[in-house]
Amino acid sequence: MPATRVPRVPAEERLFSLVLALLSTESGLTKSEILANVQGYRQRFSNGGDNASLERQFERDKDDVRELGIPLETIETPGAAGNNQTLRYRIPKGEYDLPDDVRFTPDESALLSLAAMAWREGALSADSRRGLLKVRAAGSEDDDGAGLIGVHAYAPRLRARDVAFEPLRSALDRAAAVRFDYITPGQHDARRRELAPLALVQHGGRWMLAAHEFATGGEKNYLLSRIVGPVTQYEVGQHPAPVGAGERALAELDRIWASRTARIRVSPGSDAERRLARRRDTETDEAGVLVLHHVDPQILAEELAAFGPEVQVLEPADLRDRVTARLRALVADHSDEGAPRG
Repeated sequence: MPATRVPRVPAEERLFSLVLALLSTESGLTKSEILANVQGYRQRFSNGGDNASLERQFERDKDDVRELGIPLETIETPGAAGNNQTLRYRIPKGEYDLPDDVRFTPDESALLSLAAMAWREGALSADSRRGLLKVRAAGSEDDDGAGLIGVHAYAPRLRARDVAFEPLRSALDRAAAVRFDYITPGQHDARRRELAPLALVQHGGRWMLAAHEFATGGEKNYLLSRIVGPVTQYEVGQHPAPVGAGERALAELDRIWASRTARIRVSPGSDAERRLARRRDTETDEAGVLVLHHVDPQILAEELAAFGPEVQVLEPADLRDRVTARLRALVADHSDEGAPRG
């Protein structure tokens, strides 16, 4: 008999289902319960079989959830300290609620609800919603539905895929080369790239394309959010991606992540402290300085600049200069004649 084809579940749908499941349980869910029940994992889960690749996917997804500022917690089972198989995972609803001083008018609440419904209905299938109910039945202690109401009222802030994702995935499926315009970090003008796609991977909550660049003969990673304009396919069927290209790309990104660090001072109690302290592998030294890992210094500079005065970059100097340049450019944009000031 031919093998049953496992349906492809979009990554943001899998992450969304994981967040909903962990929000809807007070006691937490074990890794096995998550893999066996949550949409995006259960389709590939083998009861009693080899789930090593699926467990690695879950570990990456945990990091992506935390990168988004969502407080994912682990709870050890009494008498089984240090046993990763008995760890329980949850997202404490109290830490993910809106601040007490944030209130919406009835009209604003209605608009938010409509926007959340439109996003969910466009990204989630009926099967995903059924999967959530199955997980809640297996692991939730909510018996009045109040927790679920809060979950559905304000959807988690997960990034939708970039516009370039679907044409690039199509190119991978068709073994085609692609052309697109790409803005290199630190530059303003896009440059045409001609590539053979190798894999689409998600790292640190961002989608990247691993590809062979014809002009240089090397392999590089391209951030999908920096692709401008359409993605054009050509030479269809002539550029099949090698087996394991995605795993190799993620391994290289993890290597770069581990080797690049930055020391950041944040204002106590600030949004910057809350979000940056929860980034994967972040450490706090004896002086209260955060040590962050990153892959792309330009991406990190953009993220840090968004926190404004809540963040001070201590080192490396190159990152500090990038953040300073972004802040000065922002001031200049708002200081021209006729432009807003302040």
